[in-house]
Amino acid sequence: MPVLFVGHGSPMNAIENNAFASAWWELGRTLPKPAVILCVSAHWQSAGSFVHAGNNPKTIHDFGGFPTALYAAKYPCPGSPDTAKLVIETAKRAHVLPDLEWGLDHGAWSVLCRMYPNADIPVLELSMDFSKPSKFHFELGKMLRPLRGQGIMIVCSGNIVHNLAMLDWEDYRSYGWAKDFDSAVAAHIEKREFEPLVDYESMGEMARLSVPTPEHYWPLLYALGLADDNDDVSFPVTGMSLGSLSMRAVLFKPKK
Repeated sequence: MPVLFVGHGSPMNAIENNAFASAWWELGRTLPKPAVILCVSAHWQSAGSFVHAGNNPKTIHDFGGFPTALYAAKYPCPGSPDTAKLVIETAKRAHVLPDLEWGLDHGAWSVLCRMYPNADIPVLELSMDFSKPSKFHFELGKMLRPLRGQGIMIVCSGNIVHNLAMLDWEDYRSYGWAKDFDSAVAAHIEKREFEPLVDYESMGEMARLSVPTPEHYWPLLYALGLADDNDDVSFPVTGMSLGSLSMRAVLFKPKK
């Protein structure tokens, strides 16, 4: 199966008709339909690594100050306890534990409701251990590679550039440092130079401004770890939102 990193941006993308929502819909129509989706979202950080093992993951509205219509949105997909067991076994060295309390946060459902609006594919989330360094998240992605051969699509949801303190609500501009960092990351990905992206802090001031906290960047590292040498890489979604959010998506898809 392919591996997809998606810049999810504002949760309003779940209900607004815009270019990003349209691109996600197109991805759902063109990618092979998975048996199960495993999602790594910026919005599930935990002390330790966990995978949701419930039958019916709840829709989590983990945000505030948005329109009523957004809080009414649901994504009633099934879960997959059997896949959770498989994740735990496959990533045994990472000591992943089962969880029954989480569900789907907006990093997952706001994208998946566009890609697969029928909510008929089982979905489960894997948390990110906030106590671990970037290298751990990249290596955990590598551990999960065998899942791709079992009909499981792994969707990693965050943002390459995510600086909420510098949002431009008028959306009239994109900062130079934000565009420069987004472009630099894309160039490294195209050249399969993943180590500089694990050590992203070494990229200087543009990295410091683009990644003030690492949780939205880390999902990219899972996707890079999951990538195979035989994959083609493409960027099915690009662009900036609100000045300081990169909406770039990265798709690793097996060569035909």
